[in-house]
Amino acid sequence: MATMRSIALLLALLLLAVGVAPAAAAELEPAKPEQVGLSSERLERITQTLRADVERSRIPGAVIVIARKHRIAYAQAIGFRDKAAGAPMPPDALFRIASMTKPMVTVAALSLYEEGRLFLNDPVSKYIPALKSRAVGLERVPAQREMTIQDLMRHTSGLTYGNRGTTELYKMYPESSNVASQTLTMDEFIDTLGKAPLLYQPGTQWEYSLSTDVLGRVVEVVAGKPLAEVLAERVYRPLKMADTTFLVPADKSGRVAQPLPTHPDTGAPYTLPDPTKPRKFDCGGGCAISTAGDYARFAQMLLNRGTLDGVRVLAPRTVQLMTADHLGPIARGPVYFAGPGYTWGLGLAVRQENGLSPLAGSAGDFFWPGAFATYWWADPKAELVVVSMLQSPLGRHYQELLRSLVNQAIVEE
Repeated sequence: MATMRSIALLLALLLLAVGVAPAAAAELEPAKPEQVGLSSERLERITQTLRADVERSRIPGAVIVIARKHRIAYAQAIGFRDKAAGAPMPPDALFRIASMTKPMVTVAALSLYEEGRLFLNDPVSKYIPALKSRAVGLERVPAQREMTIQDLMRHTSGLTYGNRGTTELYKMYPESSNVASQTLTMDEFIDTLGKAPLLYQPGTQWEYSLSTDVLGRVVEVVAGKPLAEVLAERVYRPLKMADTTFLVPADKSGRVAQPLPTHPDTGAPYTLPDPTKPRKFDCGGGCAISTAGDYARFAQMLLNRGTLDGVRVLAPRTVQLMTADHLGPIARGPVYFAGPGYTWGLGLAVRQENGLSPLAGSAGDFFWPGAFATYWWADPKAELVVVSMLQSPLGRHYQELLRSLVNQAIVEE
């Protein structure tokens, strides 16, 4: 049975299709594109481009939601939820969002910060003693200081992912939490990290890592509850994100979006974790499942500086802290996924200026994608939220594609 949130998105699709807007403009209610400064004709390029890619077997399908000035001006479900089964893509399809989990876990941690239950300069070992007294590099040089909660949020902890390199040090780390959580308990996961040397001195270099998974464990320790429960209490229920979870229940399994079985360029097999099978721990760095409609509500809350539909999740100054530059002179490493023009805030990348980046956007916009081609960004200057849900190995291409197609449809600032 469709949830109330999916019914609302279906209604948005219907109203947009017939060019009808509601009498009163509420948060994330449907609007005609021209009412919010978008071009219907130019938005149609998104639909045409993605349909063509479905027909060429580049992607199985997608769900795209675009909100501007607090209204949904574009909501399209395109292609197939499961192409092999011939199942069309529904607006409320469930997607593995991978690293798009990270901003949500960071918000949960920041809500505890607001209550004075943790501080960003706290050493991580205050909550996880196994991560105290770390050594750095294969030479096991003593760490000059302990990693902090802020280091976890901005990926300057010295931790890494095992799949980021091939040296002996990388081999000591789990490949990813998506993989590790299928075989390790949380205690075993932390024990593995506690035995591996850090890649860098804490606070000296940005390195994309298992940091947010450790942050998720900190949240559990501080709240005294599993991460899934904390997220439900502090993020999902306040924002009415009815379908966001770590484990898809049996009655929703028929809504899970499936990828094509092979990589469209190489022909190599392409498989994703089964979200209906329980994991051994809730991995805060990459294991959540969500819908385009749910995540649009989360992104809009951040764009609104912490509130949605009269419910406050974070204070405006906390969102300001989250979306500020937290790297400054800190080195960004040999592979900096945020790209030129972007710094790192807390749990997401933040644009510093209009230029430099090859992605269209505005200074102050913020984003972070998922490894399986899910993507979102929020642009305060343009009053814009975009959520793109696919399941594909071609994520970077679709990030650039959606940025260009969405921004060219903005015809009134």
